[in-house]
Amino acid sequence: MNEQIQPSTVRVFIALAPPDDAKGELERELRPAYSAYPRLRWNRIEDWHITLAFLGELPVATVPLLQPPLADLAAASRPLRLALRGGGHFDERVLWSGIEGDLEGLRLLTKEVRDVVRACGVAFEDRPLRPHLTLARSRRDDSSSVVEIAAGLAAFTGRPWQTERLHLVASNIGRGPGPIHYRDIAAWRFGAEPS
Repeated sequence: MNEQIQPSTVRVFIALAPPDDAKGELERELRPAYSAYPRLRWNRIEDWHITLAFLGELPVATVPLLQPPLADLAAASRPLRLALRGGGHFDERVLWSGIEGDLEGLRLLTKEVRDVVRACGVAFEDRPLRPHLTLARSRRDDSSSVVEIAAGLAAFTGRPWQTERLHLVASNIGRGPGPIHYRDIAAWRFGAEPS
């Protein structure tokens, strides 16, 4: 018998994703760093996202409960105008690009998303929003690469773009060696009637 055991929990977060052309701009800016710092654990470009609420490990059965109210929230919300700008780091280990634009709208959307999650009875760590796009993580023995790349990104300003969808995402972090991968569980267009 070759039955695959299905996991009983899934690691989940709710996020926004920049459009491909905005990610492409930043990718071009980072090309020299990709070559100069190959030991960094670079996030896959298709996985770049702006986290609004990190829910952690949830029972698989809980995830469907989140979908209707998140779909309703997206349908009732207008798209936000954002841009990628500059760079920075957390604890000299995590490299990120900053977010600018309608930050007040982003804070309001984040609050509404988190209110929906709480109304579904899901407990999570309610950290303050620090709008950013995580790009890479350094290895424990390397504390200079991330700081150097962040300084090189200081002048980067990407073109403005509109958010298109609210994403409910699963990640495989902690599921073995290799890069972190994400997959959409569901995504809903802003300002569209839920189906």
